[in-house]
Amino acid sequence: MINSIKNKLRDEKVRAVLLATVMSLASIIIILEFTDTNLSWNLISRVQAKFLALALVLHMFSWIFYAIRLKFLASLAGHEITFRLSLISTLASNFLGALTPSSAGGEPLRIKILADNGMSYGRATAVAVGERLLDSIFFVGALALFLIFTNFLTGFGLKVGAFFFILLFLILVFLWQLVSRPERISGFVTWIKKKTGNRPIVYNLEKEIWVFRDAGIQLARETVRRTPVVAAVTALIWMCDFLVPSALLMGMGSDPRFLLSITSQIILAIIAILPLTPGGSGVAELSMSFLYSKFVPPLLLGPLVILWRLATYFSNIVVGAAFAGASINGMMKK
Repeated sequence: MINSIKNKLRDEKVRAVLLATVMSLASIIIILEFTDTNLSWNLISRVQAKFLALALVLHMFSWIFYAIRLKFLASLAGHEITFRLSLISTLASNFLGALTPSSAGGEPLRIKILADNGMSYGRATAVAVGERLLDSIFFVGALALFLIFTNFLTGFGLKVGAFFFILLFLILVFLWQLVSRPERISGFVTWIKKKTGNRPIVYNLEKEIWVFRDAGIQLARETVRRTPVVAAVTALIWMCDFLVPSALLMGMGSDPRFLLSITSQIILAIIAILPLTPGGSGVAELSMSFLYSKFVPPLLLGPLVILWRLATYFSNIVVGAAFAGASINGMMKK
């Protein structure tokens, strides 16, 4: 039975990887159709190796800073984890996030890994939600700041930012209601009990909801007290990733256009959160092509998009696959 489940999960992972790869390649082919394909491949072969290495190292540092933040937030929520476990959780969830709609698709696996380490599901969920809120707040603030400095596609950027801000605001209102109006939680749980006939699983769910609420309050208080540290680590996570295209542009002998590139990356990061395609495949490539076409020579667009996806998205799949597989196999044995 367990082997059957493992095989099914493995087959589903393979199908998801193939689907994401096909969608990504299809969008890249579309982009190359608008340029000289032979010249594009020639440019890729001539990219300086040291800048390719720099792009990969920058992305790897984003993994490290993400693991540092996860370890720190888990500690603030009252549960100590090792850096090794935090890094494994980060890499494994990156793999799953690359295969599911929305870049936040890896959170369930991260929650499960934390829970298997002794953290309650409610507390682990509070940590995962806290991570997403920190990222979202950073995106909104950073986008506003960079749009002021660059004046780059201000109309489009403001529309993306405004939509995301409204979504973030609604989520914060919901969480605030969860904190300030506990009677609503009690009412909801009572309704669930009536509908399910007071099944034992509902009592477990009720317990985890209250744990999530208490852990969320504790985490929010501790995070506010340590805002400079948490903000700095969050900025380091994303700035490492946002600098990858600039490193690749330098490798192609072009102007890195730091400010415009980072602004574009923030917009892309927000778009990637929307549950459109597995890991944003297709959408990410086409969106990047559109944004970077405003300041990057047309001949460099295809090579830039290809190398960017290899250095970020596909490295998440390749490196994360082993850790995700090991994590899932460990769960099956329990």
